[in-house]
Amino acid sequence: MPDQPEVTAAEIARLAGVGRAAVSNWRRRHPDFPEPVGGTESSPTFRLDQVEGWLRGQGKIAELPLIERVRQRLEALRDPDGHPAAPLAAAGALLLLLHRAPADWAELAARTELRRATALPRALRQRTAEALGTAATDRLALPDLAGATFLDLAGLLAALAAEHGPAAAYEQLLTRHGEANPRQLSPTPPEAAELLAALAGRPDSVLDPACGLGALLLAVDSATVRLGQDRDPVHPSLALLRLALHAPATAPGPLGLDLRPGDALRADAHPGLAADAVLCQPPYNERDWGHDELQYDARWLSGLVPPRGESELAWVLHCLAHTATGGLTALLLPPTVASRRAGRRVRAELVRSGALRAVVALPPGAAPPYGVPLHLWLLRRPAPGDGFRQVLMLDAAAAHPVAEGGRGRIEWPALRRTVLDAWQAFDTAARTGAALPEGRPGVHRAVPALDLLDDETDLSPARHLPAAPAEGAESLGHLRLRLAERYAALADLDTALPAVAGVRAPGAPPLVTVGELVRGGALEVHSSGQGAPPAAGPGTVPLLTDQDLLAGTGPSAAAGPDQAGPRTRAGDVLVPALGGEPARVVREGGPTAGAALGPRLHLLRPDPEQLDPDFLAGLLRATGSGRRASSYASTVTRLDIRRVELPRLPIERQRELGAAFRRIDEFDESVRQSAALARALAQHLTDGLAAGTLAPGAAH
Repeated sequence: MPDQPEVTAAEIARLAGVGRAAVSNWRRRHPDFPEPVGGTESSPTFRLDQVEGWLRGQGKIAELPLIERVRQRLEALRDPDGHPAAPLAAAGALLLLLHRAPADWAELAARTELRRATALPRALRQRTAEALGTAATDRLALPDLAGATFLDLAGLLAALAAEHGPAAAYEQLLTRHGEANPRQLSPTPPEAAELLAALAGRPDSVLDPACGLGALLLAVDSATVRLGQDRDPVHPSLALLRLALHAPATAPGPLGLDLRPGDALRADAHPGLAADAVLCQPPYNERDWGHDELQYDARWLSGLVPPRGESELAWVLHCLAHTATGGLTALLLPPTVASRRAGRRVRAELVRSGALRAVVALPPGAAPPYGVPLHLWLLRRPAPGDGFRQVLMLDAAAAHPVAEGGRGRIEWPALRRTVLDAWQAFDTAARTGAALPEGRPGVHRAVPALDLLDDETDLSPARHLPAAPAEGAESLGHLRLRLAERYAALADLDTALPAVAGVRAPGAPPLVTVGELVRGGALEVHSSGQGAPPAAGPGTVPLLTDQDLLAGTGPSAAAGPDQAGPRTRAGDVLVPALGGEPARVVREGGPTAGAALGPRLHLLRPDPEQLDPDFLAGLLRATGSGRRASSYASTVTRLDIRRVELPRLPIERQRELGAAFRRIDEFDESVRQSAALARALAQHLTDGLAAGTLAPGAAH
């Protein structure tokens, strides 16, 4: 284990907010650049403290972000031959202590370093055992907690927790781990996890047999008994700590959490369990899932062994076997599972038995792999004598199309409403014997089992849904009129946009970082974590997510009063933590006013006497404004809001610029809405001509 943390050229580039080519250039041009201390000739490593000193001396960073310092200490704690995520268990245990017993840490921090090194490991194990139980604590396999490296890490984690809260701090660490290991870890995004949790309702117990870092279990109410398993030896421990950190600090232990390592198909850690709901995004396209050794397994429906190439169907049957009678099973699956010929007998038995209740086609970008439009299968464990034999086919991808490469462009609030409304109406009728609701042409309808049981048993929703009727000429006339009005308003650019004039020799005002404005009292910053919002329930408050902000809608989620973050108010500036999207000002009476701060958002609250909100939002929307303050370690750009630099200007000048920024933002929003309206008109015209309900030329 190195005495000093080391960094690669790629990590240096991330610290400075530049590309790797810039680091190579620095090494060639600056003889005082730190010498390599390890690695290889093609991929050398450098001492972190020397790199930090050089970057500061060159003015390339003012201060290394706290999250980066924590990450480097975690790397120093890692055993070179061990699991790369193992140190995160130690970090989670320390944050759990800060979450549940902050007074313990205050007492430890007041001790001498030697006494703290002796007492800290005991305190961590005691508090972790109180929250998780002794057996679960033993399975955490915490590394050496008494060394100087861990003591240094503990102090940095305490500072990170003081800034963001223990749960949000751990979310940042897990997100960085996921970005660094994208091939080993593809977590279900919070929006998709929240959708599955909402479909499950409020069950007493939930199982995820392929839990990863616990994204699906995190979306479930913290009062629910949550169980899980994952074949990775460390990830269940990290998920366990993650869930514990999101539980109320005053919740009595041990908490209702039981997550264990192991392959759920070959070595089921919860034999005999029947949970009220099973939520799962299993591994895909596996050949070696245990086909040969599981030939006579009791989990296979009617004794039908899933074919070797149908590992996903093995997971479907495993989940169904662990579902209580009448309970819900929800899985995210590749679309080919619905139609591959090899799996037709198993699919037919799921339909014939009444277990399969719905297949939902989601738009691409809903969950990894993001280029594939996944299906959501919903099943119920049928009770004896249950004769219901209908399957809801729902094409949410057709109802909510996205552009190519649509990750991050899905309008999740609308998608969630479409899926929940259709499922809840269908499921209520199925369980009460009431008449099935009317379908929506081209989007959803209930299909009798007999209509599905042919030679293929193809369960793809689009195959069983008639096309939606084309719009009539009268409704298209209204659409034309609305579009013409919008374009007329946009055409008057003198009214729509502020007047501007060129500046011959623009000066360079002094710069100030957001962090310095916070320390000076001109600004407050509140940052949320990365997890899914909790399930809505009685006594909850509206919760705004980054997807709501992108769509320009009101809150789509909810949180309990003890889980909700700060509430937005007029004059606040909201910024997505993942970067790349515009900052928005909260307006009085607007859709975002009064909501609690949800996942992946920064809330900036300026003092209007020192900092104009529209001026601040306009600068944050400017191209390159956050480039030096962003992380480029992966395909996801993450904004460190406190490192963003802003020009220091008098408040009168700020307000003048802020008014111009506001008009530009309103113009941009009007253009976006007009483009959406134009696309809708073009599609309706095309559909009407193709269906024969419209004809070229004058009215017929």
